[in-house]
Amino acid sequence: MGEVAIRYKIMVHPDAEVGADEIAADLSEMENDVGVVQSVETKPLAFGMKFVEAYCVIQEGDGTVDNFEDAIRAITGVGEIQVLEMGRLM
Repeated sequence: MGEVAIRYKIMVHPDAEVGADEIAADLSEMENDVGVVQSVETKPLAFGMKFVEAYCVIQEGDGTVDNFEDAIRAITGVGEIQVLEMGRLM
């Protein structure tokens, strides 16, 4: 099986007591058996708000992307997750 490269936009939950920088730090330390976070950046959104952009490589297979996204959602303060780009690695 191959691997899939995914670029995520991760929003901070509106009721969260943590910010984008804390989420980025937790995300960069995240360990998962189906994928790896290669790089993480915090970027400005609007009115002083920030979001987290993560570049991840995930093993191709049934349910692996869902498993990886569930691990991201388990991080404290994570709100909406959006896939910005997805491509198969050769």
